[in-house]
Amino acid sequence: KSDFINFISDQEWKSIEPVSSWFGPSSFLMSSMSALFQLSMWIRHCHGYLTENIGIPVWGSYAVFVLATLFSGLILGLVSEALETDWLV
Repeated sequence: KSDFINFISDQEWKSIEPVSSWFGPSSFLMSSMSALFQLSMWIRHCHGYLTENIGIPVWGSYAVFVLATLFSGLILGLVSEALETDWLV
């Protein structure tokens, strides 16, 4: 606590270079990083729900996430290919 007070009172903060706008808390990059962390916490919550509340074994929960990952990759690939070949136009 005393180091922080000295840092402010001695104005040592003036010698520190400001953070680039790319790494600012409200930048797109940091917002995306925050979304990834929130997604990982949601996946952890779902894993706990599947194993503790429903009673699925741990390997079964992993299998659910593997299948969800494969299915979402398939859907994203099909959408990407459809946009590339002008199916929607």
